[in-house]
Amino acid sequence: MSSGPRLLATSDLHANRSENEDLVRELHPTHPGDWLIVAGDVGDRVATTTWALEILASRFAQVVWVPGNHELWTPPGDEVDLVGPARYDHLVAAARDLGVLTPEDPWPVWDGVGGPALVCPMFLLYDYSVRPPSIPADWSNSAALEVARDAGVVATDEILMSCDPYPDPAAWCADRLALTEARLAERPAGMPTVLVNHWPLTPTPTRVLRHPEFALWCGTTASSDWHIRHEAAVVVYGHLHIPRTTVEDGVRCEEVSVGYPREWQRHGLVRGALRDVLPGPAHDGPDPFTAWAAERRARWARS
Repeated sequence: MSSGPRLLATSDLHANRSENEDLVRELHPTHPGDWLIVAGDVGDRVATTTWALEILASRFAQVVWVPGNHELWTPPGDEVDLVGPARYDHLVAAARDLGVLTPEDPWPVWDGVGGPALVCPMFLLYDYSVRPPSIPADWSNSAALEVARDAGVVATDEILMSCDPYPDPAAWCADRLALTEARLAERPAGMPTVLVNHWPLTPTPTRVLRHPEFALWCGTTASSDWHIRHEAAVVVYGHLHIPRTTVEDGVRCEEVSVGYPREWQRHGLVRGALRDVLPGPAHDGPDPFTAWAAERRARWARS
């Protein structure tokens, strides 16, 4: 057991996969006071998401959840056939029933080691403005999406995620940005933040995507300076399934996803399924996943 409580994080548990379901059952705190941030994509169905959150809420002193795109899908056969904001509201109510904090609740203050820090769970979505160099920023969203389709890259969101009554994710994203920025403007002056969102806040993490066009579904450029303007001590996100620690403008950014079994089984969860947010990773060397990926690329180059 650790010497004190920690603020931990994970995301992209995808508990609808049997191997990941087993992994969820194995997640435990190392101290009774540990908090856990769950940064989206818990499951594709409401029942799967609430099953996983209920287990985690029973073990950790506090669980903080934000939705990912998978929670917003309405897959065929799901017992909950709600779509768009109605589906999100249903998930928020279900999480609250379990004692899990959501983007709609008062933001809590982490007072443990590395604090105090205001933990800000956010739901920002995406608006197709994050683009690879091959798609000019001044092109329309429809033109950008056509380039992605021509490249064979289309997110499943385009099939399973409805934004009704909004016409598209960009319109919903615009409302979420305005709402969240207003809340951030009212936060306690001088208190560092832990900014939590399923999608990365800046375009930088998408530069290493295997399929660059997928960046269109990876956030919004409107939040690109939020880590600076809102005094982030740490940024926590998932979505990319590239778990690593990076630094932008002096701010530590933690991509905390587990990912699909075929992905995490390759690297054996070298960072672990839970990532230290505060006080922060104990090691001083290179990020374990980044080191693993570099070694793998070098091995491919030699073969």
